[in-house]
Amino acid sequence: MRTVAIVLAGGSGRRFGSDGPKQLQTLGGRTLIEHCVRAFDRAPGVEDVLVVAAADISEQVRRDLGARYQKLADVIRGGSTRTDSTRQALSWLSTRLPDDGKVLFHDAARPLVDQRTIADCIAALDRCDAAGVVVPSSDTIVEVANGIVQRVLPRDTLARCQTPQGFRLSVIVAAYRLADADPEFSSVPATDDCGVVLRYLPAVPVAAVQGSERNLKVTYTADLAIAQTLLETADQQE
Repeated sequence: MRTVAIVLAGGSGRRFGSDGPKQLQTLGGRTLIEHCVRAFDRAPGVEDVLVVAAADISEQVRRDLGARYQKLADVIRGGSTRTDSTRQALSWLSTRLPDDGKVLFHDAARPLVDQRTIADCIAALDRCDAAGVVVPSSDTIVEVANGIVQRVLPRDTLARCQTPQGFRLSVIVAAYRLADADPEFSSVPATDDCGVVLRYLPAVPVAAVQGSERNLKVTYTADLAIAQTLLETADQQE
């Protein structure tokens, strides 16, 4: 069964606080996008890699990476939101992947995804039609409203979401078709693709795949320094 990995790099990165696009920040001599593409290019279970990039950087990404990675199938322009970029990817896939094919969606802001996580996410799609990578919450999580703590949530049932998130193509297409038909979807947008499936296909189980603390999301400038330390530590261990 064919698997396509999609690197979502269409965000503006406003919280990062840099003049240039966050996705093109360098880490160990490679951009964040390249780290992600390289990880999926090396993954035995992935046949193709698609990058969905912000319009203003898509041509640069194509020039920089096009000839360097064998599995890089294309670089396309993303939309104004995360879900819009997913729609662009699904449109690209519609003529290239069978309905029962596997699709992995990964944030370009997570450059340190490892091979074990990728392999486990692909394997999870053999038993479920959707899968999300999660890590247990080590902090106590509380619900807050109007500056007041309302309740403490049970930590043993809580986890933090990471990417990749994996789906059978037919399932994620069906979820987005229902979302597109819902006039209320844009008023309460989903922050990830598992959220779309959980909202519109509640009968579809989403397998929980164990993630890694190393698979951090680079959101702020300080996160890049942490990622650099993690990368150097991994290099020293190899």
